[in-house]
Amino acid sequence: MNLLNPKKETYSHLDEKSRNLMLKTIEFFETKGKQKLMKDDHDKVWYSDFLDFVKKEKAFSILMTPKGYGASDSRWDCNRIMAFNEILGFYGLCYWYTWQVTMLGLGPIWISKNETIKNKAAKLLEDGEIFAFGLSEKEHGADLIGSDMMLVPKEDGTYLAQGDKFYIGNGNKAAIVSTFGKMKDTGEFVFFGVNSQHPNYELKQNIVTSQNYVAEFELHDYPITKDDIISKGREAWDTSLATIAFCKFNLGWGSVGICTHAFYEALNHASHRRLFNQYVTDFPHIKQIFMDSFMRLNAMKLFSMRATDYMRTASATDKRYLLFNPMEKMKVTTQGEEVVIGLWDIIAAKGLNKDVYFEMAIRDIQMLPRLEGTVHVNMILIMRFMQNYFFKPDNQLPEIPRVYDTKDDTYLFNQGATTKGFDKIFFHDYSKVYNSFSLPNIEIFKEQIAVFKSMLETAPPDKTQSSDIDFMLTVGEIFTLVAYGQLVLESAKLEKTDNDTIEQIFDFLIRDFSKYATQLYSKAKSTTEQQNFALKMLKKPILNEERFERIYKEKLLSLADTYEMNP
Repeated sequence: MNLLNPKKETYSHLDEKSRNLMLKTIEFFETKGKQKLMKDDHDKVWYSDFLDFVKKEKAFSILMTPKGYGASDSRWDCNRIMAFNEILGFYGLCYWYTWQVTMLGLGPIWISKNETIKNKAAKLLEDGEIFAFGLSEKEHGADLIGSDMMLVPKEDGTYLAQGDKFYIGNGNKAAIVSTFGKMKDTGEFVFFGVNSQHPNYELKQNIVTSQNYVAEFELHDYPITKDDIISKGREAWDTSLATIAFCKFNLGWGSVGICTHAFYEALNHASHRRLFNQYVTDFPHIKQIFMDSFMRLNAMKLFSMRATDYMRTASATDKRYLLFNPMEKMKVTTQGEEVVIGLWDIIAAKGLNKDVYFEMAIRDIQMLPRLEGTVHVNMILIMRFMQNYFFKPDNQLPEIPRVYDTKDDTYLFNQGATTKGFDKIFFHDYSKVYNSFSLPNIEIFKEQIAVFKSMLETAPPDKTQSSDIDFMLTVGEIFTLVAYGQLVLESAKLEKTDNDTIEQIFDFLIRDFSKYATQLYSKAKSTTEQQNFALKMLKKPILNEERFERIYKEKLLSLADTYEMNP
């Protein structure tokens, strides 16, 4: 498994059309160059050049039109979608963001039974238009129940939309804003489409200070017909959550892209800088920070690749992706923060220079854990799977291969409600992949898992603790490490990752496990029995200096000067 190097990546695993689009996208950014990229960021320039490229190459149309609604070879293929996510994250979150909110806007439409608006959306995509997701409100945030956006029925069977939306990306230019609200007469939920250029659509302000346009808008008796109604009632509710469920996956891959570019910049700088008569990369503490950042980034990508497989193979009888999706959003993005902060500790003031990508990375990497639901919201979702994951394995579930098929992943549009039935979602035995490795650090990690599982059996969180989100978030962090390590190992097998790298990844995972065990011990509400279990979870990875130095010289330092964005 290699980190993305845009100047060397061939995308040989993709079909020709997809491969050409990825390479053209890289060419667009490399031709633009770093100086112009940074100037546009500082000047908060609306990225019309990128959107012109999208229109010319039909990029969004190719990647986001499911089968039957566009060209004969159109499909919703998560594999190439994630490749595009990584590229856009690599060059700038603003480009990723306009793509992300377009996907969010399309989600309710593709899930809808309204064929008129689906065909309309496909044509608009073909024409190079962008979309938006009108969910949040100023007073209610993402509290859907409290929505004040209203659809008022008229005697002729049409409607008037009235209300305000807040924090809506692409809200200045979107051809269709998929807008969530309620029926004025019945109170039932509804999704409907509006055009940001309509005279009854008031664009009130851009609420952020960045290249993006994140709008507040108000609808003033905006006319709506049945052809504009995307969904109603329970379907509208489920549609909003289902859309977020598959779109938030993009955040992890965006984070991988940001971290990869930041890593190259940090390594290129540090490997050429001499202080106190030695290279910065020779200082012991710098070597440790670089190693941890490099291994965390490798693990982020391994997990993300494997989680993509589970999303692509999801079905009515296999919904394991509903655990791995919030992990992609929550765990991968928070790991991304750790990577960039670690690299920043290495390059220090250089990271704030106006001519480096790193300056954007510092700001942007912090946004991803806080978009599409906070870390806390996604952790609460993750914990709903903990009991079945540990105690009710279903070994009849199929073993998923690496999925590079050119297939349409449209189960995501037919997944139904994602807010119920969690107790009926099962997982294969996580210990299978752990037991398939005989490596010292994995053995230690397995000991930590066994202690945690014993605690859940004999001293589980009681009713008071279970209702204390602060307490349960720490329990959830430990559970997440187990599932994270599982997918890292599954992916490592498929990618034939060498044992040195696997052992070094589990070096930091063991330390993370011990960190959260310490937090659990220190919680005001932890019982004596739980504290004893927490103490048993405290482990150290096995120190192997020879392995460390081998990886550092042969894998990490060898990446110095292998990528630098065109000036």
